[in-house]
Amino acid sequence: MNKKTNILVTGGAGFVGSALVEALIEDPNNYVVVVDNLQTGAKEKLPEAPNNNLKFIQCNVNNVGEITSVFHTFSFSYVFHYAALVGVQRTLQHPVSVLDDITGIKNILNLSKNTGVKRIMYASSSEVYGEPVEYPQNEDTTPLNSRLPYAIVKNVGEAFLKSYQQEYGLDFTVYRFFNTYGPKQSKDFVISKFINAALNNKDITIYGDGKQTRTFCFVKNNVEACINAAFSEKHINETINIGNDLETTVLELANLIIELTNSSSSIVHLPPLPEGDMTRRRPDITKMKQLLSSPTLTLEEGLKRVLEDTSYILA
Repeated sequence: MNKKTNILVTGGAGFVGSALVEALIEDPNNYVVVVDNLQTGAKEKLPEAPNNNLKFIQCNVNNVGEITSVFHTFSFSYVFHYAALVGVQRTLQHPVSVLDDITGIKNILNLSKNTGVKRIMYASSSEVYGEPVEYPQNEDTTPLNSRLPYAIVKNVGEAFLKSYQQEYGLDFTVYRFFNTYGPKQSKDFVISKFINAALNNKDITIYGDGKQTRTFCFVKNNVEACINAAFSEKHINETINIGNDLETTVLELANLIIELTNSSSSIVHLPPLPEGDMTRRRPDITKMKQLLSSPTLTLEEGLKRVLEDTSYILA
């Protein structure tokens, strides 16, 4: 009988975290422990585990006592550190809470170093690039220049991982996520917010002229790339952009959602946000493409899958 591989997923009751967990437990040789403080996650997002290989523990990784007991109960081979305060508006309104996440990063690194973890996979963000100066944004050449607390914390996390690798030999892989979407996403992110407005024939509000671009990555593409990178020797101590490389303006997104939902919603323009709304996003996903079994899903096809999913409940 194969010995199970113990895997920790912090923030595993969140949108991307729960999708990752769902894929990991498909392998009966994986035993997945999810920790989440449920501040922005929800237990309902966690999948059923037919192989009985999933355990949920409500825990705050920023509390060293709580997370230490988890590490000492299980001997983890791999850690996916996805726990973080997320959402542009939420992070702008609670900058001190965002900075608290640095404590969680240090807790995870120290405990991983001391308990024989093989590798940490860290959810960073496209926000670290700030207002980009290079297109497409490349992991190794584009400077990181964001001044927002959320992005600074993600950048600090990346620096901690590199430092721990250099000093203690603790291996890592960094994922810089670009606008991931799909079923079960919280209702305060752009695609889910627009879909809910459209399905209810309510106004869709856009900040500024709507010409700011984003690249939207369907969550299954995100998860496949991250899992394949995590268990490959090729991407040890590397940073990987996880996203799509097809730019879409926010206005185009709103119009596409109105079309797909046959909505009578109107588009209403609000004043531009004072900060945090970058004009352009486009990652270099050369590394990611090598980790996928098929091309990244188009935005239209991904939106259709979101709309077809019965777990997508209107707010």
